[in-house]
Amino acid sequence: MQVEVTVSITPVATTTARIASSLGLSESSLFQQALVSFLREQKRQVLQHRLDILARYGADSLADLEARIAQGMVAEHPAWEDLIVAENLTARLEELDAYLDDVQSAEDNRAG
Repeated sequence: MQVEVTVSITPVATTTARIASSLGLSESSLFQQALVSFLREQKRQVLQHRLDILARYGADSLADLEARIAQGMVAEHPAWEDLIVAENLTARLEELDAYLDDVQSAEDNRAG
């Protein structure tokens, strides 16, 4: 016995249009707000990871962590590797901030 199953998948565009309409937004405004929220969440996660690294060594900043390593207050390994990760996270934060600025500027230009 063979059973045929039909699955109806609503296209994302239809769902997006329905959500935007129910919220009283245009689809582009919904997308812009969603993108800002996503970028802010990414930023929050990166900040938390960097703070976790600094807290692990009782440091207040990257410079403080570097000084603690140089002065022998914390073991060089894995502190140097963690410092590099924290520096990369700082670069990622700058990248996310630039994306946020771009998205928000685009919305400001569209609105104004």
